[in-house]
Amino acid sequence: MPIVSGAQVDLTPTEIRKTRQLLGRTPNDVEIGMIDIMWSEHCSYKSSQPVLKLLPTKGPRVIIGPGQDAGVVDIGDGYAVVFKIESHNHPSAIEPYNGAATGIGGIIRDILCMGARPIALLDPLRFGLMKSGHSRWLFQYVVKGIADYGNCTGISTVAGDIEFDDSFETNCLVNVACVGIAKHADIIQSEMRKPGDLLVLAGGSTGRDGIHGVTFASRTLTEKSEADRPAVQIGDPFLKKIVIDATLEAIKTGYVHGLKDLGGGGLTCASSEMASKGRVGAEIYLEKMRLREDGMVPFEIMLSESQERMLFVIDPKGLDTVLKVFDKYDLPCSVIGKVASKKELIIKKEGKTVAHMKPQILAEAPVIYRKAEKPRYFAKLQKIKPPTMPKDLADTLYQLLAAPNIASKEWVYRQYDHEVGVRTVVKPGDGDAAVLRVLEAENKAIAVKSDCNSRHCYLDSYNGHAGAVAEAAQNVVAVGAEPIAMVNGCNFGNPEKPDVFWQFKEAVRGMAGMCNALKIPCVGGNVSFYNEDERAGKAVKPTAMVVVVGLIDNLNWITTLPFKEADDAIIIIGKTYPELGGSEYYHEIHNLEGGKAPEANPKREKASIDTVIQAIRAGYVTAAHDCSKGGLAVALALMAIKSGLGADVALEKVPAEKMRLDELLFSESYGRFILTAKKEHTSQILKIAKRNRAPAALIGAVTNKDSLTFRLKRESVINCQLEKMSEVWSKTIPIMMGVVCQ
Repeated sequence: MPIVSGAQVDLTPTEIRKTRQLLGRTPNDVEIGMIDIMWSEHCSYKSSQPVLKLLPTKGPRVIIGPGQDAGVVDIGDGYAVVFKIESHNHPSAIEPYNGAATGIGGIIRDILCMGARPIALLDPLRFGLMKSGHSRWLFQYVVKGIADYGNCTGISTVAGDIEFDDSFETNCLVNVACVGIAKHADIIQSEMRKPGDLLVLAGGSTGRDGIHGVTFASRTLTEKSEADRPAVQIGDPFLKKIVIDATLEAIKTGYVHGLKDLGGGGLTCASSEMASKGRVGAEIYLEKMRLREDGMVPFEIMLSESQERMLFVIDPKGLDTVLKVFDKYDLPCSVIGKVASKKELIIKKEGKTVAHMKPQILAEAPVIYRKAEKPRYFAKLQKIKPPTMPKDLADTLYQLLAAPNIASKEWVYRQYDHEVGVRTVVKPGDGDAAVLRVLEAENKAIAVKSDCNSRHCYLDSYNGHAGAVAEAAQNVVAVGAEPIAMVNGCNFGNPEKPDVFWQFKEAVRGMAGMCNALKIPCVGGNVSFYNEDERAGKAVKPTAMVVVVGLIDNLNWITTLPFKEADDAIIIIGKTYPELGGSEYYHEIHNLEGGKAPEANPKREKASIDTVIQAIRAGYVTAAHDCSKGGLAVALALMAIKSGLGADVALEKVPAEKMRLDELLFSESYGRFILTAKKEHTSQILKIAKRNRAPAALIGAVTNKDSLTFRLKRESVINCQLEKMSEVWSKTIPIMMGVVCQ
């Protein structure tokens, strides 16, 4: 790494020359350190900015879209949902417990600084194969870090998305999302606007932990990455709970004009971005900072990413009032500067200026236009020869239910306090998405879910990521919600490699196309590049985690996954295609990576989604579940397992192209739902489907038997026992993690 003014930086020679050009001089060590972190990929989005513009960001419900710390969407009655997703991949790969915990801490602050009360957390995660001791170690301590931090703050972790694949062996993906509720009147933006306003830093003290955290996150892991362990921050969830309550009460005073958390980039990021957005300047006095360690120099203070800190922009008239709130909660704070009319960011220490530049130099990094080339593997993997169909398809279904990507994740969510706060209506495992009451508005709830199939995305980044949007939307629809907005957490390898950047561009293009078709705006997100192991030369599979929020205006619409009663009709919405590429069936049964991945067709998705929403709101649907991992057979098996009821299904009635039996059973085609209904409502649901031009059919019935039976022209082709299905599905992960199962 080059050295400028005595400071080691990750800037390129071109970027170093650019800093001198913008400043008109050589930057000192503090200035180059500040520029280094703000021009990092993690802070600046310098590679992804031009591509992200493809995503639709406006809609009738959007109050605040991308550009602030979180997106804000109207849900009626004067209330809004505030939500965001972030990654903490590199820190978690080195120090999984604190890396994951501080990821949770950071995403909570993103919601809080918009004026919202955080009410729920989600954890989309990726790890290597479970046979690896290293992957099990990462898995165990990432989950523990999330659980310990979230539980201590009193915020429910209600949903997530976990996959295991060998591409994540070294680079686990730890994405975290948070959802909050706010009154429109309480929404605050992360900016400074009024010269003379005072800057108050509240919360934790500043130490040397986390220095260079964002630059560490903007390069690939190597044999030397263990030395970056000090770049991983240490969280304090008990202090975070105090910060939440004190911040929300301070906002109620009306004297808080702006607010931003000190996350990645620390005080440098918070001060420069807020000043830049407000087109003002600021003066900061470092001697006013509360320091945790002796001898800290300006370079360390400005780059520190110590946790649990919030920067408030306060009206001077209300300073005493706000400080009394902080004193009430025994929350440490100090006045560290002021907003200035001159558009300069000036950092001083005991009267001496240690850094001086326009905030835009930091907040508006030079954009890089990367080359994109289709990977060489792409065409080859799509043309693999189909394997021989297994003779025992019942055994195949048992094996799929035991596959880590399909098996029960109860071992994970039982560690989370997902019922704290009395908002949770549909809990983890009971529905395709979590459902939370909006206590502030009568008879209203929101649904949230994250999704992405990394294997689909590897084989076809465009369709795989369009499918991620579609599946997340399907999941909130299946619990009775209308999808209203999304955020995405994009996780890719080194963007300097044209094949990786091609994957990213195709991913965004696919998400944008599906968002436009389903009228789901993207209100924020995160891009994490350099998720690549330099030692093994392996990048993670392209993975953009999609989180969709849905709105339920009538609690009677809430629908869950389990079968409800024997004799209920089973209806499938959507058509099945011979698309086994990237499927769990290929991976787990045939050890194959390749084939034709499912196509995400926006018209088909919209037809199916509209049908299910209308059928649920008409009161016809008793249970709903989307068909995704494992296909039709696994979807029905899970509905049976969760209910303790059996089913009898006629496969010849399933709307499908001509295909093999294993393709019909295990294809992961998008745009499909399994619904159950009273027999007298079957014709109404089929009429709704016909009106929406969605393929649909009555394919069977729920039974009191202890088995799931699939028939082809009345001949049984699969007959699986509920008890055995439940056993293999529920025990896989506990056994692999060394938990004794009774």
